[in-house]
Amino acid sequence: MVIERNHLVYFSPTHTSQKVARAICEGIGMDARQEIDLTTDDGTSPLNIKNSVCVIASPVYAGRVPVEALKRFSRLRPENSVAVVVAVYGNRHYDDALIELRDEAERMGFKVVAAASFIGEHSYSRPGMPVAEGRPDDSDLMKARDFGRRVKAMLDGLEAGSLEKLGLLQVPGNYPYKPLGPSMKVAPVSTDNCSGCGECVDVCPTKAITVIDYTKPVTDVDLCIKCCACVKMCPCGARVFDTPFTAKLHAMCAERREPEVFFIA
Repeated sequence: MVIERNHLVYFSPTHTSQKVARAICEGIGMDARQEIDLTTDDGTSPLNIKNSVCVIASPVYAGRVPVEALKRFSRLRPENSVAVVVAVYGNRHYDDALIELRDEAERMGFKVVAAASFIGEHSYSRPGMPVAEGRPDDSDLMKARDFGRRVKAMLDGLEAGSLEKLGLLQVPGNYPYKPLGPSMKVAPVSTDNCSGCGECVDVCPTKAITVIDYTKPVTDVDLCIKCCACVKMCPCGARVFDTPFTAKLHAMCAERREPEVFFIA
């Protein structure tokens, strides 16, 4: 298998998975690199990945890969390509997300050669009740670049034809995956500080938010995936999501967790 280029593909509403994926690709260090951001891209056209080492990164929601992320990743059409799958979680645990990403990448036709879990600031993190605040931090990104260098060294060290003979990459997780819980019929709301600028509309992955004539945004709770991109990106700090889970996560997930990496060879 001849690897000629590097793709990075991600679903990253609050940019933590994006940051980790970019750092990994910096470590891989290939000049021919293409970045595919599927966060707000709900298209259906196939995305061809040929002769590539493809980094696929996603956040973890309740121990699983977001359904919306899986739907968008399903557009990938690999040919003669390997994958590195990355689950970015908010310092609780990634549960079955990493094995789910591995399985999906293999199903699409990639040979998954490495995997990693990294930590990103939890989407429910708030001032006064932080959860993995500021992560990935400099230490995380240094480890991500080192992981990328190790991936490249591993691929360079494989003998011709040996990759096809390797078995399935082993990662933590269970199958069947943990069940998806019922979706809460709630969504972030806007305070009186809202200017009606529409930034929240632009960053929403599912087009759940509408703003008409600079009025307060209206959110469709059936479309909202609680990613909190609108909360994190609001230039006025006017979007809020009051959920009791923030206090629980702040109390239970204070101890710093570190990245984990896995290699097929």
